[in-house]
Amino acid sequence: MLTRRHIRVKVMQSLYSIEQTQSDNLDKEEKFLLYSIDQMYELFLINLQLLVEIRKHAADFLEKSQKKYLATSEEKDPNTKFINNEVLLLLEKNIELETEIERKKLNCWELDGEYVAILWEEIKKSELYSTYMSTKLSSFREDKDFVLDVFKEIIAPNDKLYEYIEDKKLTWIDDLPLVNTSIIKMLRKIKASYDETMTLPKLYKDIDDKKFATDIFKKTTLNGAEYAKEIDGKTPNWDQDRIAELDKAIIKMAICEFVKFPSIPVKVTINEYLEIAKEYSTPKSSIFINGILDKISKEYQESGKLNKVGRGLM
Repeated sequence: MLTRRHIRVKVMQSLYSIEQTQSDNLDKEEKFLLYSIDQMYELFLINLQLLVEIRKHAADFLEKSQKKYLATSEEKDPNTKFINNEVLLLLEKNIELETEIERKKLNCWELDGEYVAILWEEIKKSELYSTYMSTKLSSFREDKDFVLDVFKEIIAPNDKLYEYIEDKKLTWIDDLPLVNTSIIKMLRKIKASYDETMTLPKLYKDIDDKKFATDIFKKTTLNGAEYAKEIDGKTPNWDQDRIAELDKAIIKMAICEFVKFPSIPVKVTINEYLEIAKEYSTPKSSIFINGILDKISKEYQESGKLNKVGRGLM
């Protein structure tokens, strides 16, 4: 689920926080970094569970409508296509999702059910829903396409849900695009042959990615003073105080990758941090950072300090 770029962003944020708080407890900061990354998986779980809760809310709504004293014929014999959506039922029965929600005590939709109701109302009044409910039967493919469209067009961009997530945990806003993309990828892969034992995406692709997170964090932190001198030498018209703290963190991480991570190509490192700078730092930061990293990489290559092995890594 996690991409290397998002790992880099999380580490960058941690390095920036350390600089702001002047913390010198590396073990504590590393634990907080991993905790912050784990929290992103909780956002994935609750957003996935949100689909389940919307189906439950719709089922409860239909049941109450049927019991009304003056129920209409439509209310007595409702179209149950939505609540019988096979993809939503698969998610509701999923053992791993249910276990993780219970284990982590992620009961936010029980406490804040009004957001489930808001999204259900948005779905009901949408053209997507009207088209889907125009018949009473559907194929698994139609069910899956409908859930995908609802998530992409109604749930993911919902302003009230965005505000709720921001209020719950500020760091989740940075995680939200990746989480939503991961949910969409998962929904696309669901097949009619799946059952309640369907596995969910894992937080880290493999053990190497988790190791990369801790390694880039520790190695950049421990060598930060040395990397700061490299920055000084490449910015004759700038003193350290004029360089944005976020830019310093980005440049230090890139230098660390140049010399401490032999398997990561120089071009990959530079491109990754330029994209991060464009999204998180000042408008001119990417140009400034590109100039410094270009100078440093060329100097390291000429001096033999660029620690890269394998073809195409320079």
